[in-house]
Amino acid sequence: MKLQLWKCVSVFFICLWAPTIAVSQQISAPSPQPATMMGTVMDGGGDVVPNASIVLQGPAPDDTQHAVTLDNGFFKIADVKPGIPYHIFVNAEGFANWTSSEIILEPGQSFIVTDITLRIATVQTTVSAVLPEELAVQQVKAAEKQRVLGGIVPNFYAVYDRNAVPLSSRLKFELAFKALTDPATIAGFGFNAAIYQMSGYPGYREGTKGYAERLGATFAGGYTNILVGDAILPSLLHQDPRYFYQGTGTTKSRLLHALSTPFITRGDNGRRQINYSNIGGDLASGAIANAYYPSQDRGGWRVISSALIGAGGRMVEGVAQEFIFHRHTSRKTSSNSD
Repeated sequence: MKLQLWKCVSVFFICLWAPTIAVSQQISAPSPQPATMMGTVMDGGGDVVPNASIVLQGPAPDDTQHAVTLDNGFFKIADVKPGIPYHIFVNAEGFANWTSSEIILEPGQSFIVTDITLRIATVQTTVSAVLPEELAVQQVKAAEKQRVLGGIVPNFYAVYDRNAVPLSSRLKFELAFKALTDPATIAGFGFNAAIYQMSGYPGYREGTKGYAERLGATFAGGYTNILVGDAILPSLLHQDPRYFYQGTGTTKSRLLHALSTPFITRGDNGRRQINYSNIGGDLASGAIANAYYPSQDRGGWRVISSALIGAGGRMVEGVAQEFIFHRHTSRKTSSNSD
C-alpha cells in the first residue's frame, strides 16, 4: 500500500514539473550564430571604388545595416541574421546604383559578395535647339532697341555679336521699315531739309513752299537709300546691310575696317564682298533726288556727287561706330564690350 502511494506521488510531481523543465530547456537553447557579409566594390576598369555607400536591407524596414568601403574598396558587415533574405545596395558618386540578388545566409557563414562592378552614371543632357531664323529674329529684336545720344538716335544696324547669323529677306525689310518710321529718322530728314533751305540748295523757291520741296526731295532720297541699299539689294545680292563692330586689334586695323564699310561688306555666307548694296543704294538715292531737283540742278554729276557724299557719310559713321557709339549704345550685351 505504501509503495503504491509513493508511485502516485511521484507521478504527480513529474506531471507538475515536466512543462517547467521543457520551457527552461527552450529558453536556454542557444540562438543561431550570426553570419557575415563582405566584398570589394570595383568600377568597370577594374579599379577599386573607395567611400562607396553599402546598405544591407532585410525584409523588415528596420532591418538595415550600413557600411562604407575602405580605400581598397573593401567592406564588411557583421551580425547578419541567418535564414533571412537580404539585398545589398551600393551607391557611389559618379556611378550608377548597384543592387544584388537575394542573399540568404547560413548560421555562422562568412559570405563574400562577388561581381560588385559599378557602371559610370548616364548623364542626360537636354539641348534646346534654336533655328538660325529664330536666332536672327531675336538679334533683330535686340538691335531695334539699340540707340545712342541718350537713347534718342536709332543704332539699329550696329552688330556687336561676333557670331551673328545672317538675316533673311523678311528681316532685312523689317529692319529697314523700322528705321524709316522711327521718329528720329523723320526728324533727321527735316533737319537736313532745313540746312538745304538755309544754304539755298537746290534752287527751289524760298519760304514754306521751298522748304516743303526740299523736304520732299530729302525724304525721297533718304527713303530710297534705306529701302534700296539696306533691304532690296541686300536681299537680291545676299549681302548683310549691317555694320559689324570689330572691337579688337590695332587702332589702324579697326580704322581701316570702319573706313572700308561703304565698299566692303559681309555676305550672307559670312565672306567679305564688295558692297554693291550700299553703292547701289547711294546711286539710287542720288538719282531719285536728282529727279526732284529743279532743272538747273540736275545732271549725272549730281548723282555721282550725291553717291560720293553718301559714301563719305558712311565712312564717318563707321568710324563713330567703331570708336564712339559702341560705348554709348543702349541695350548692348556685355559679351560685346571691349
